[in-house]
Amino acid sequence: MKILTNPDFHPAIIDSLKGYNMSRFRSDLVAGIVVGIVALPLAIAFAIASGVTPTVGLITAVIGGFIVSLLGGNSVQIGGPTGAFIVIIYNIIQLYGLSGLAIATFMAGMILVLMGLFRLGTIIKFIPYPIVVGFTAGIALTIFSTQMPDFFGLNIPEKIPGDFVSKWGVYFRYFSTVNLTTLAVGLGSLLIIIFTPKVNKRLPGALTAIIVVTLVVWILKEYCGVEGIQTIGDRFGDLKPALPQAAHISLNMESINLLLPSAFTIAMLGAIESLLSATVADGRTGDRTNSNTELMGQGIANMVVPIFGGIPVTGAIARTMTNITNGGKTPVAGIIHSVVLLLIFLFAMPLINLVPMSCLAAVLIMVSYNMSGWRTIKGMANDPKGDVSVLVTTFLLTVVFDLTIAIEIGLLLAVVLFLRRVSENTTVKVYGRQLDAAEGTDMSKHEVLDLHHGVSVYEIDGPFFFGAATKFDEVVRHTNSETPLVRIIRMRKVPFIDSTGLHNLQILIESSHKEGIRIVLSGVNDSVREALHKSHIDNMIPRDCICDHISKAVIVANHLAELQTISRTH
Repeated sequence: MKILTNPDFHPAIIDSLKGYNMSRFRSDLVAGIVVGIVALPLAIAFAIASGVTPTVGLITAVIGGFIVSLLGGNSVQIGGPTGAFIVIIYNIIQLYGLSGLAIATFMAGMILVLMGLFRLGTIIKFIPYPIVVGFTAGIALTIFSTQMPDFFGLNIPEKIPGDFVSKWGVYFRYFSTVNLTTLAVGLGSLLIIIFTPKVNKRLPGALTAIIVVTLVVWILKEYCGVEGIQTIGDRFGDLKPALPQAAHISLNMESINLLLPSAFTIAMLGAIESLLSATVADGRTGDRTNSNTELMGQGIANMVVPIFGGIPVTGAIARTMTNITNGGKTPVAGIIHSVVLLLIFLFAMPLINLVPMSCLAAVLIMVSYNMSGWRTIKGMANDPKGDVSVLVTTFLLTVVFDLTIAIEIGLLLAVVLFLRRVSENTTVKVYGRQLDAAEGTDMSKHEVLDLHHGVSVYEIDGPFFFGAATKFDEVVRHTNSETPLVRIIRMRKVPFIDSTGLHNLQILIESSHKEGIRIVLSGVNDSVREALHKSHIDNMIPRDCICDHISKAVIVANHLAELQTISRTH
Protein backbone atom coordinates (compact mmCIF):
# COMPACT_ATOMS: atom_id res chain seq x y z
CA MET A 1 0.00 0.00 0.00
CA LYS A 2 2.99 2.29 0.56
CA ILE A 3 3.67 2.17 -3.20
CA LEU A 4 0.14 3.32 -4.00
CA THR A 5 0.07 6.08 -1.35
CA ASN A 6 3.54 7.34 -2.29
CA PRO A 7 3.90 6.74 -6.04
CA ASP A 8 7.14 7.51 -7.85
CA PHE A 9 5.45 10.13 -10.05
CA HIS A 10 7.42 13.31 -10.69
CA PRO A 11 7.04 14.66 -14.25
CA ALA A 12 10.25 16.04 -15.74
CA ILE A 13 8.56 19.31 -16.67
CA ILE A 14 8.35 20.31 -12.97
CA ASP A 15 12.13 20.52 -12.58
CA SER A 16 12.68 21.71 -16.15
CA LEU A 17 10.62 24.86 -15.62
CA LYS A 18 12.70 25.93 -12.61
CA GLY A 19 14.85 28.81 -13.83
CA TYR A 20 13.29 28.62 -17.28
CA ASN A 21 14.26 31.63 -19.44
CA MET A 22 13.96 33.04 -22.96
CA SER A 23 17.17 31.40 -24.09
CA ARG A 24 15.80 27.96 -23.27
CA PHE A 25 12.45 28.84 -24.81
CA ARG A 26 14.11 29.85 -28.10
CA SER A 27 15.96 26.51 -28.19
CA ASP A 28 12.75 24.60 -27.38
CA LEU A 29 10.79 26.62 -29.97
CA VAL A 30 13.19 25.81 -32.82
CA ALA A 31 13.43 22.14 -31.81
CA GLY A 32 9.65 21.84 -31.38
CA ILE A 33 8.93 23.27 -34.83
CA VAL A 34 11.50 21.01 -36.52
CA VAL A 35 10.26 17.90 -34.70
CA GLY A 36 6.65 18.76 -35.55
CA ILE A 37 7.55 18.99 -39.23
CA VAL A 38 9.50 15.71 -39.07
CA ALA A 39 6.66 13.98 -37.21
CA LEU A 40 4.03 14.98 -39.79
CA PRO A 41 4.79 12.44 -42.56
CA LEU A 42 5.54 9.70 -40.02
CA ALA A 43 2.23 10.18 -38.19
CA ILE A 44 0.34 10.02 -41.50
CA ALA A 45 2.31 7.02 -42.81
CA PHE A 46 2.04 5.02 -39.58
CA ALA A 47 -1.69 5.65 -39.40
CA ILE A 48 -2.34 4.50 -42.97
CA ALA A 49 -0.14 1.41 -42.56
CA SER A 50 -2.02 0.57 -39.34
CA GLY A 51 -5.35 0.59 -41.16
CA VAL A 52 -6.72 3.95 -39.98
CA THR A 53 -7.03 7.37 -41.62
CA PRO A 54 -4.27 10.05 -41.64
CA THR A 55 -6.53 12.16 -39.41
CA VAL A 56 -6.28 9.52 -36.68
CA GLY A 57 -2.48 9.55 -36.91
CA LEU A 58 -2.30 13.32 -36.57
CA ILE A 59 -4.73 13.43 -33.63
CA THR A 60 -2.73 10.68 -31.92
CA ALA A 61 0.52 12.63 -32.39
CA VAL A 62 -1.08 15.84 -31.11
CA ILE A 63 -2.80 14.49 -27.99
CA GLY A 64 -0.38 11.67 -27.20
CA GLY A 65 2.71 13.80 -27.78
CA PHE A 66 1.32 16.57 -25.56
CA ILE A 67 0.55 14.23 -22.64
CA VAL A 68 3.88 12.37 -22.87
CA SER A 69 5.78 15.68 -22.73
CA LEU A 70 3.58 17.06 -19.95
CA LEU A 71 3.54 14.00 -17.67
CA GLY A 72 6.55 11.89 -18.74
CA GLY A 73 9.76 11.31 -16.82
CA ASN A 74 12.18 12.35 -19.58
CA SER A 75 12.75 16.00 -20.44
CA VAL A 76 13.30 15.50 -24.19
CA GLN A 77 11.14 12.47 -25.00
CA ILE A 78 8.81 12.90 -27.98
CA GLY A 79 5.73 10.67 -27.98
CA GLY A 80 3.45 9.64 -30.79
CA PRO A 81 2.48 6.73 -33.06
CA THR A 82 5.45 4.58 -34.11
CA GLY A 83 6.21 1.86 -36.63
CA ALA A 84 6.52 -0.78 -33.93
CA PHE A 85 2.75 -0.68 -33.35
CA ILE A 86 1.72 -1.05 -37.00
CA VAL A 87 1.53 -4.84 -36.98
CA ILE A 88 -0.37 -5.23 -33.72
CA ILE A 89 -2.80 -2.37 -34.52
CA TYR A 90 -3.57 -3.74 -37.96
CA ASN A 91 -4.25 -7.22 -36.58
CA ILE A 92 -6.50 -5.91 -33.78
CA ILE A 93 -8.55 -3.85 -36.24
CA GLN A 94 -8.92 -6.86 -38.55
CA LEU A 95 -10.13 -9.07 -35.69
CA TYR A 96 -12.03 -6.72 -33.38
CA GLY A 97 -12.58 -3.46 -35.27
CA LEU A 98 -11.81 0.09 -34.15
CA SER A 99 -13.83 -0.33 -30.95
CA GLY A 100 -11.67 -3.34 -30.02
CA LEU A 101 -8.52 -1.29 -30.68
CA ALA A 102 -9.81 1.50 -28.44
CA ILE A 103 -10.50 -0.93 -25.58
CA ALA A 104 -7.11 -2.68 -25.99
CA THR A 105 -5.27 0.68 -26.06
CA PHE A 106 -7.11 1.91 -22.97
CA MET A 107 -6.33 -1.32 -21.10
CA ALA A 108 -2.68 -1.07 -22.20
CA GLY A 109 -2.61 2.41 -20.69
CA MET A 110 -3.94 1.03 -17.41
CA ILE A 111 -1.27 -1.69 -17.43
CA LEU A 112 1.46 0.92 -18.00
CA VAL A 113 0.17 3.08 -15.15
CA LEU A 114 0.14 0.05 -12.83
CA MET A 115 3.67 -0.86 -13.91
CA GLY A 116 4.78 2.64 -12.97
CA LEU A 117 2.89 2.58 -9.65
CA PHE A 118 4.55 -0.72 -8.69
CA ARG A 119 7.95 0.71 -9.66
CA LEU A 120 8.63 -1.69 -12.53
CA GLY A 121 10.30 1.00 -14.61
CA THR A 122 13.79 -0.31 -13.93
CA ILE A 123 12.88 -3.99 -14.23
CA ILE A 124 11.46 -3.55 -17.72
CA LYS A 125 14.91 -2.40 -18.88
CA PHE A 126 16.18 -5.91 -18.32
CA ILE A 127 14.21 -7.36 -21.24
CA PRO A 128 16.90 -9.42 -23.05
CA TYR A 129 18.49 -7.58 -25.95
CA PRO A 130 18.09 -10.50 -28.45
CA ILE A 131 14.29 -10.31 -27.94
CA VAL A 132 14.24 -6.57 -28.65
CA VAL A 133 16.41 -6.98 -31.75
CA GLY A 134 14.41 -10.01 -32.94
CA PHE A 135 10.94 -8.52 -32.79
CA THR A 136 12.13 -5.11 -34.03
CA ALA A 137 13.63 -6.76 -37.11
CA GLY A 138 10.45 -8.84 -37.52
CA ILE A 139 8.29 -5.71 -37.33
CA ALA A 140 10.55 -4.01 -39.88
CA LEU A 141 10.14 -6.85 -42.38
CA THR A 142 6.37 -6.92 -41.81
CA ILE A 143 6.09 -3.15 -42.37
CA PHE A 144 8.16 -3.48 -45.54
CA SER A 145 5.90 -6.24 -46.85
CA THR A 146 2.72 -4.20 -46.27
CA GLN A 147 3.98 -1.37 -48.52
CA MET A 148 4.44 -3.38 -51.69
CA PRO A 149 0.97 -2.75 -53.21
CA ASP A 150 1.25 1.04 -52.79
CA PHE A 151 4.92 1.24 -53.81
CA PHE A 152 4.45 -0.80 -57.00
CA GLY A 153 0.86 0.32 -57.66
CA LEU A 154 -0.39 -3.27 -57.76
CA ASN A 155 -4.00 -3.80 -58.79
CA ILE A 156 -5.17 -6.49 -56.37
CA PRO A 157 -8.95 -7.05 -56.53
CA GLU A 158 -9.08 -9.54 -53.64
CA LYS A 159 -8.55 -8.93 -49.94
CA ILE A 160 -4.86 -9.18 -49.04
CA PRO A 161 -4.26 -11.91 -46.41
CA GLY A 162 -2.85 -10.94 -43.04
CA ASP A 163 -0.19 -13.63 -42.73
CA PHE A 164 3.25 -13.06 -44.25
CA VAL A 165 3.52 -16.09 -46.55
CA SER A 166 0.02 -15.81 -48.06
CA LYS A 167 0.48 -12.05 -48.50
CA TRP A 168 3.59 -12.49 -50.64
CA GLY A 169 1.84 -15.24 -52.57
CA VAL A 170 -0.83 -12.71 -53.59
CA TYR A 171 1.83 -10.11 -54.48
CA PHE A 172 3.61 -12.51 -56.85
CA ARG A 173 0.30 -13.55 -58.41
CA TYR A 174 -0.61 -9.94 -59.28
CA PHE A 175 2.90 -8.61 -59.94
CA SER A 176 2.07 -8.31 -63.64
CA THR A 177 -0.27 -5.40 -62.71
CA VAL A 178 2.60 -3.11 -61.68
CA ASN A 179 1.89 0.55 -62.46
CA LEU A 180 5.20 1.90 -63.81
CA THR A 181 4.26 5.53 -63.16
CA THR A 182 3.46 4.77 -59.52
CA LEU A 183 6.70 2.78 -59.19
CA ALA A 184 8.65 5.73 -60.61
CA VAL A 185 7.08 8.04 -58.02
CA GLY A 186 7.99 5.57 -55.26
CA LEU A 187 11.57 5.16 -56.44
CA GLY A 188 11.98 8.93 -56.81
CA SER A 189 10.67 9.44 -53.29
CA LEU A 190 13.06 6.79 -51.97
CA LEU A 191 16.05 8.45 -53.63
CA ILE A 192 15.13 11.85 -52.21
CA ILE A 193 14.79 10.38 -48.70
CA ILE A 194 18.19 8.66 -49.00
CA PHE A 195 20.19 11.55 -50.45
CA THR A 196 18.63 14.58 -48.72
CA PRO A 197 20.62 14.05 -45.46
CA LYS A 198 23.82 13.82 -47.54
CA VAL A 199 23.11 17.32 -48.85
CA ASN A 200 21.92 18.81 -45.54
CA LYS A 201 21.76 16.75 -42.36
CA ARG A 202 19.22 19.09 -40.77
CA LEU A 203 16.79 18.70 -43.67
CA PRO A 204 14.27 15.87 -43.00
CA GLY A 205 14.36 13.50 -45.97
CA ALA A 206 10.80 12.19 -45.53
CA LEU A 207 9.24 15.67 -45.47
CA THR A 208 11.40 16.86 -48.38
CA ALA A 209 10.31 13.85 -50.44
CA ILE A 210 6.63 14.44 -49.64
CA ILE A 211 6.78 18.14 -50.55
CA VAL A 212 8.78 17.69 -53.77
CA VAL A 213 7.02 14.55 -55.02
CA THR A 214 3.51 15.85 -54.15
CA LEU A 215 4.22 19.04 -56.11
CA VAL A 216 5.55 17.10 -59.10
CA VAL A 217 2.61 14.66 -59.12
CA TRP A 218 0.12 17.56 -58.85
CA ILE A 219 1.74 19.24 -61.88
CA LEU A 220 1.71 15.97 -63.83
CA LYS A 221 -1.98 15.43 -63.06
CA GLU A 222 -3.12 18.98 -63.64
CA TYR A 223 -1.06 19.95 -66.70
CA CYS A 224 0.23 16.73 -68.29
CA GLY A 225 -2.85 14.53 -67.99
CA VAL A 226 -1.02 11.76 -66.13
CA GLU A 227 -3.42 9.35 -64.43
CA GLY A 228 -3.17 6.30 -62.19
CA ILE A 229 -1.13 7.77 -59.31
CA GLN A 230 -3.24 7.24 -56.22
CA THR A 231 -3.16 9.93 -53.51
CA ILE A 232 -4.36 10.06 -49.91
CA GLY A 233 -7.47 11.91 -51.09
CA ASP A 234 -8.20 9.19 -53.64
CA ARG A 235 -7.89 6.49 -50.97
CA PHE A 236 -9.69 8.15 -48.03
CA GLY A 237 -11.85 10.82 -49.64
CA ASP A 238 -11.52 14.55 -49.00
CA LEU A 239 -10.03 14.75 -45.47
CA LYS A 240 -11.36 17.54 -43.26
CA PRO A 241 -9.84 19.03 -40.07
CA ALA A 242 -12.35 17.27 -37.83
CA LEU A 243 -11.79 15.02 -34.83
CA PRO A 244 -12.29 11.29 -35.43
CA GLN A 245 -15.39 9.80 -33.94
CA ALA A 246 -14.97 9.38 -30.19
CA ALA A 247 -14.73 5.75 -29.16
CA HIS A 248 -17.10 4.18 -26.66
CA ILE A 249 -14.87 2.24 -24.29
CA SER A 250 -16.93 -0.44 -22.59
CA LEU A 251 -14.92 -2.55 -20.15
CA ASN A 252 -16.54 -5.80 -19.10
CA MET A 253 -15.21 -9.27 -18.38
CA GLU A 254 -15.91 -10.44 -21.92
CA SER A 255 -13.95 -7.62 -23.56
CA ILE A 256 -11.17 -7.85 -20.96
CA ASN A 257 -10.70 -11.59 -21.50
CA LEU A 258 -10.85 -11.15 -25.27
CA LEU A 259 -8.45 -8.20 -25.58
CA LEU A 260 -6.11 -8.60 -22.60
CA PRO A 261 -3.38 -10.42 -24.61
CA SER A 262 -3.40 -7.62 -27.20
CA ALA A 263 -3.42 -4.96 -24.46
CA PHE A 264 -0.48 -6.68 -22.75
CA THR A 265 1.47 -6.71 -26.03
CA ILE A 266 0.79 -2.99 -26.60
CA ALA A 267 1.83 -2.19 -23.01
CA MET A 268 5.04 -4.24 -23.17
CA LEU A 269 5.96 -2.87 -26.58
CA GLY A 270 5.22 0.69 -25.45
CA ALA A 271 7.22 0.27 -22.24
CA ILE A 272 10.22 -1.25 -24.01
CA GLU A 273 10.32 1.31 -26.82
CA SER A 274 9.74 4.36 -24.61
CA LEU A 275 12.37 3.33 -22.05
CA LEU A 276 14.86 2.43 -24.76
CA SER A 277 14.28 5.83 -26.31
CA ALA A 278 14.69 7.50 -22.90
CA THR A 279 17.92 5.58 -22.26
CA VAL A 280 19.36 6.66 -25.61
CA ALA A 281 18.33 10.25 -24.86
CA ASP A 282 19.97 10.12 -21.42
CA GLY A 283 23.20 9.04 -23.08
CA ARG A 284 23.13 12.19 -25.22
CA THR A 285 21.91 14.71 -22.65
CA GLY A 286 23.48 13.36 -19.44
CA ASP A 287 20.09 13.48 -17.69
CA ARG A 288 18.48 10.59 -15.84
CA THR A 289 14.97 9.47 -16.73
CA ASN A 290 12.50 8.69 -13.98
CA SER A 291 11.43 5.36 -15.49
CA ASN A 292 8.35 4.91 -13.31
CA THR A 293 7.06 8.40 -14.10
CA GLU A 294 7.75 7.76 -17.80
CA LEU A 295 5.63 4.59 -17.71
CA MET A 296 2.79 6.39 -15.93
CA GLY A 297 2.95 9.30 -18.40
CA GLN A 298 2.85 6.86 -21.33
CA GLY A 299 -0.01 5.00 -19.63
CA ILE A 300 -2.12 8.14 -19.13
CA ALA A 301 -1.51 9.10 -22.78
CA ASN A 302 -2.74 5.69 -23.95
CA MET A 303 -5.82 5.95 -21.75
CA VAL A 304 -6.76 9.39 -23.13
CA VAL A 305 -5.88 9.00 -26.84
CA PRO A 306 -8.42 6.22 -27.65
CA ILE A 307 -11.23 8.36 -26.22
CA PHE A 308 -10.58 10.72 -29.15
CA GLY A 309 -10.33 7.86 -31.66
CA GLY A 310 -6.52 7.65 -31.60
CA ILE A 311 -4.10 4.72 -31.75
CA PRO A 312 -1.38 3.62 -29.27
CA VAL A 313 1.39 6.03 -28.30
CA THR A 314 4.96 5.53 -27.17
CA GLY A 315 8.30 7.32 -27.08
CA ALA A 316 9.77 7.67 -30.58
CA ILE A 317 13.55 7.32 -30.79
CA ALA A 318 13.98 9.11 -34.15
CA ARG A 319 11.83 12.11 -33.15
CA THR A 320 13.44 12.27 -29.69
CA MET A 321 16.93 12.34 -31.24
CA THR A 322 15.76 15.01 -33.72
CA ASN A 323 14.59 17.04 -30.72
CA ILE A 324 18.00 16.74 -29.02
CA THR A 325 19.95 17.45 -32.21
CA ASN A 326 18.00 20.65 -32.83
CA GLY A 327 18.52 22.00 -29.31
CA GLY A 328 15.47 20.80 -27.37
CA LYS A 329 16.13 21.20 -23.64
CA THR A 330 12.83 20.68 -21.83
CA PRO A 331 9.37 19.10 -22.31
CA VAL A 332 8.25 22.47 -23.68
CA ALA A 333 9.80 21.43 -27.02
CA GLY A 334 7.56 18.35 -27.09
CA ILE A 335 4.51 20.49 -26.31
CA ILE A 336 5.43 22.90 -29.13
CA HIS A 337 5.79 19.90 -31.49
CA SER A 338 2.18 18.98 -30.64
CA VAL A 339 0.98 22.56 -31.25
CA VAL A 340 2.73 22.59 -34.66
CA LEU A 341 0.98 19.37 -35.64
CA LEU A 342 -2.34 20.77 -34.41
CA LEU A 343 -1.92 23.86 -36.60
CA ILE A 344 -1.10 21.67 -39.60
CA PHE A 345 -4.17 19.56 -38.83
CA LEU A 346 -6.42 22.63 -38.64
CA PHE A 347 -5.11 24.55 -41.64
CA ALA A 348 -3.25 22.20 -44.01
CA MET A 349 -5.48 19.12 -44.36
CA PRO A 350 -6.46 19.93 -47.98
CA LEU A 351 -2.78 19.76 -48.96
CA ILE A 352 -2.37 16.36 -47.26
CA ASN A 353 -5.04 14.99 -49.62
CA LEU A 354 -2.58 15.49 -52.51
CA VAL A 355 0.23 13.29 -51.11
CA PRO A 356 0.80 10.18 -53.31
CA MET A 357 0.40 6.83 -51.59
CA SER A 358 3.59 5.51 -53.22
CA CYS A 359 5.52 8.38 -51.64
CA LEU A 360 4.23 7.39 -48.18
CA ALA A 361 5.14 3.79 -48.99
CA ALA A 362 8.70 4.95 -49.68
CA VAL A 363 8.77 6.73 -46.30
CA LEU A 364 7.74 3.51 -44.55
CA ILE A 365 10.21 1.41 -46.52
CA MET A 366 12.99 3.65 -45.18
CA VAL A 367 11.51 3.40 -41.69
CA SER A 368 11.54 -0.39 -41.94
CA TYR A 369 15.13 -0.35 -43.21
CA ASN A 370 16.24 1.80 -40.27
CA MET A 371 14.29 -0.40 -37.85
CA SER A 372 15.72 -3.65 -39.20
CA GLY A 373 19.03 -3.27 -37.41
CA TRP A 374 20.72 -5.62 -39.87
CA ARG A 375 24.16 -4.41 -38.79
CA THR A 376 23.32 -5.30 -35.19
CA ILE A 377 22.07 -8.74 -36.23
CA LYS A 378 25.24 -9.30 -38.26
CA GLY A 379 27.33 -8.31 -35.24
CA MET A 380 25.42 -10.72 -32.98
CA ALA A 381 26.05 -13.72 -35.25
CA ASN A 382 29.03 -14.74 -33.09
CA ASP A 383 27.17 -14.32 -29.79
CA PRO A 384 26.32 -17.39 -27.65
CA LYS A 385 24.06 -19.82 -29.51
CA GLY A 386 21.33 -19.41 -26.91
CA ASP A 387 21.08 -15.66 -27.58
CA VAL A 388 21.10 -16.19 -31.34
CA SER A 389 18.35 -18.80 -31.06
CA VAL A 390 16.19 -16.39 -29.02
CA LEU A 391 16.75 -13.66 -31.63
CA VAL A 392 15.92 -15.91 -34.60
CA THR A 393 12.90 -17.47 -32.88
CA THR A 394 11.47 -14.08 -31.91
CA PHE A 395 12.08 -12.76 -35.44
CA LEU A 396 10.38 -15.74 -37.14
CA LEU A 397 7.42 -15.73 -34.73
CA THR A 398 6.91 -12.00 -35.33
CA VAL A 399 6.94 -12.43 -39.10
CA VAL A 400 5.09 -15.73 -39.48
CA PHE A 401 2.59 -15.40 -36.62
CA ASP A 402 2.20 -12.15 -34.68
CA LEU A 403 3.88 -9.92 -32.14
CA THR A 404 1.87 -11.19 -29.17
CA ILE A 405 3.11 -14.75 -29.62
CA ALA A 406 6.64 -13.51 -30.41
CA ILE A 407 6.97 -11.52 -27.19
CA GLU A 408 5.44 -14.24 -25.01
CA ILE A 409 7.53 -17.11 -26.39
CA GLY A 410 10.62 -14.92 -26.72
CA LEU A 411 10.39 -13.97 -23.04
CA LEU A 412 9.82 -17.59 -22.09
CA LEU A 413 12.90 -18.69 -24.05
CA ALA A 414 14.99 -15.93 -22.52
CA VAL A 415 13.90 -16.91 -19.00
CA VAL A 416 14.71 -20.58 -19.64
CA LEU A 417 18.15 -19.68 -21.00
CA PHE A 418 18.80 -17.34 -18.08
CA LEU A 419 17.85 -20.01 -15.56
CA ARG A 420 20.02 -22.55 -17.33
CA ARG A 421 23.01 -20.21 -17.23
CA VAL A 422 22.47 -19.39 -13.55
CA SER A 423 22.11 -23.06 -12.67
CA GLU A 424 25.27 -23.84 -14.65
CA ASN A 425 27.11 -21.20 -12.63
CA THR A 426 25.97 -22.81 -9.38
CA THR A 427 28.58 -25.43 -8.58
CA VAL A 428 28.85 -28.08 -5.86
CA LYS A 429 32.27 -29.09 -4.51
CA VAL A 430 32.88 -32.18 -2.38
CA TYR A 431 35.60 -32.53 0.28
CA GLY A 432 36.34 -35.82 2.05
CA ARG A 433 39.68 -35.57 3.91
CA GLN A 434 40.88 -31.99 4.25
CA LEU A 435 39.75 -28.54 3.23
CA ASP A 436 41.28 -25.08 3.30
CA ALA A 437 39.01 -22.70 5.21
CA ALA A 438 40.58 -19.73 3.38
CA GLU A 439 40.02 -21.15 -0.09
CA GLY A 440 38.03 -18.77 -2.28
CA THR A 441 38.75 -15.75 -0.02
CA ASP A 442 41.29 -12.92 0.00
CA MET A 443 42.96 -14.28 3.13
CA SER A 444 46.69 -14.99 2.70
CA LYS A 445 46.87 -17.25 5.76
CA HIS A 446 45.66 -20.78 5.01
CA GLU A 447 43.77 -22.79 7.60
CA VAL A 448 43.76 -26.47 6.67
CA LEU A 449 41.06 -28.41 8.50
CA ASP A 450 41.26 -32.18 8.94
CA LEU A 451 38.01 -34.06 8.50
CA HIS A 452 37.20 -37.11 10.59
CA HIS A 453 36.71 -40.34 8.67
CA GLY A 454 33.01 -40.38 7.74
CA VAL A 455 32.65 -36.58 7.41
CA SER A 456 31.87 -35.19 3.93
CA VAL A 457 31.67 -31.49 3.03
CA TYR A 458 29.45 -30.27 0.19
CA GLU A 459 30.02 -26.62 -0.74
CA ILE A 460 27.30 -24.86 -2.78
CA ASP A 461 28.64 -21.91 -4.79
CA GLY A 462 25.76 -19.84 -6.14
CA PRO A 463 21.99 -19.44 -5.67
CA PHE A 464 20.30 -22.54 -4.25
CA PHE A 465 17.14 -22.33 -6.35
CA PHE A 466 15.08 -24.82 -8.33
CA GLY A 467 17.53 -24.79 -11.25
CA ALA A 468 20.42 -25.89 -9.01
CA ALA A 469 18.59 -27.95 -6.38
CA THR A 470 18.46 -31.08 -8.54
CA LYS A 471 22.16 -30.80 -9.34
CA PHE A 472 22.99 -30.62 -5.62
CA ASP A 473 20.75 -33.60 -4.88
CA GLU A 474 22.49 -35.69 -7.57
CA VAL A 475 25.96 -34.75 -6.29
CA VAL A 476 25.06 -35.63 -2.69
CA ARG A 477 23.67 -39.04 -3.62
CA HIS A 478 26.29 -40.16 -6.12
CA THR A 479 29.70 -38.86 -4.99
CA ASN A 480 30.39 -41.14 -2.03
CA SER A 481 31.27 -44.80 -2.49
CA GLU A 482 30.42 -45.40 1.18
CA THR A 483 27.74 -43.77 3.29
CA PRO A 484 29.13 -40.89 5.41
CA LEU A 485 28.41 -40.39 9.10
CA VAL A 486 28.04 -36.60 8.91
CA ARG A 487 27.31 -34.28 5.99
CA ILE A 488 28.45 -30.66 6.23
CA ILE A 489 26.58 -28.41 3.79
CA ARG A 490 28.70 -25.29 3.35
CA MET A 491 26.53 -22.34 2.25
CA ARG A 492 28.83 -19.31 2.58
CA LYS A 493 28.41 -18.51 -1.15
CA VAL A 494 24.64 -19.06 -1.26
CA PRO A 495 23.01 -15.59 -1.61
CA PHE A 496 19.45 -16.95 -1.45
CA ILE A 497 17.45 -20.15 -1.34
CA ASP A 498 14.01 -20.62 -2.92
CA SER A 499 11.14 -22.96 -2.05
CA THR A 500 12.49 -25.79 -4.24
CA GLY A 501 15.89 -25.54 -2.60
CA LEU A 502 14.25 -25.58 0.83
CA HIS A 503 12.14 -28.59 -0.17
CA ASN A 504 15.17 -30.54 -1.42
CA LEU A 505 17.13 -29.63 1.69
CA GLN A 506 14.24 -30.81 3.88
CA ILE A 507 14.04 -34.14 2.01
CA LEU A 508 17.83 -34.56 2.32
CA ILE A 509 17.71 -33.96 6.07
CA GLU A 510 14.81 -36.40 6.55
CA SER A 511 16.40 -39.14 4.40
CA SER A 512 19.80 -38.61 6.07
CA HIS A 513 18.25 -38.95 9.52
CA LYS A 514 16.58 -42.21 8.46
CA GLU A 515 20.01 -43.50 7.38
CA GLY A 516 21.59 -42.34 10.62
CA ILE A 517 23.52 -39.51 8.96
CA ARG A 518 23.77 -36.18 10.80
CA ILE A 519 23.53 -32.84 8.94
CA VAL A 520 25.58 -29.73 9.80
CA LEU A 521 25.04 -26.39 8.04
CA SER A 522 27.92 -23.93 7.69
CA GLY A 523 28.24 -20.28 6.64
CA VAL A 524 24.49 -19.59 6.59
CA ASN A 525 23.85 -15.88 5.94
CA ASP A 526 20.99 -13.94 7.52
CA SER A 527 18.58 -14.15 4.54
CA VAL A 528 19.07 -17.91 4.13
CA ARG A 529 18.79 -18.41 7.91
CA GLU A 530 15.49 -16.50 7.88
CA ALA A 531 14.22 -18.71 5.02
CA LEU A 532 15.21 -21.82 7.00
CA HIS A 533 13.40 -20.47 10.05
CA LYS A 534 10.19 -19.66 8.14
CA SER A 535 10.10 -23.13 6.62
CA HIS A 536 10.85 -24.68 10.08
CA ILE A 537 13.90 -26.52 8.72
CA ASP A 538 15.98 -25.12 11.57
CA ASN A 539 13.79 -27.20 13.92
CA MET A 540 14.98 -30.38 12.17
CA ILE A 541 18.63 -29.68 13.04
CA PRO A 542 20.06 -29.03 16.52
CA ARG A 543 20.92 -25.36 17.06
CA ASP A 544 24.65 -26.11 17.48
CA CYS A 545 24.63 -27.82 14.03
CA ILE A 546 23.89 -24.50 12.27
CA CYS A 547 27.28 -22.72 12.29
CA ASP A 548 28.42 -19.36 10.96
CA HIS A 549 31.92 -20.57 9.98
CA ILE A 550 33.37 -23.76 8.51
CA SER A 551 35.94 -24.19 11.31
CA LYS A 552 33.13 -24.42 13.88
CA ALA A 553 31.15 -26.73 11.61
CA VAL A 554 34.14 -29.10 11.23
CA ILE A 555 34.63 -29.24 15.00
CA VAL A 556 30.95 -30.11 15.50
CA ALA A 557 30.94 -32.64 12.63
CA ASN A 558 34.16 -34.35 13.76
CA HIS A 559 32.76 -34.68 17.26
CA LEU A 560 29.48 -36.16 15.95
CA ALA A 561 31.36 -38.56 13.68
CA GLU A 562 33.54 -39.68 16.56
CA LEU A 563 30.48 -40.35 18.72
CA GLN A 564 28.85 -42.23 15.84
CA THR A 565 31.97 -44.39 15.38
CA ILE A 566 32.17 -45.19 19.09
CA SER A 567 28.49 -46.09 19.32
CA ARG A 568 28.75 -48.36 16.27
CA THR A 569 31.83 -50.22 17.59
CA HIS A 570 30.06 -50.90 20.87
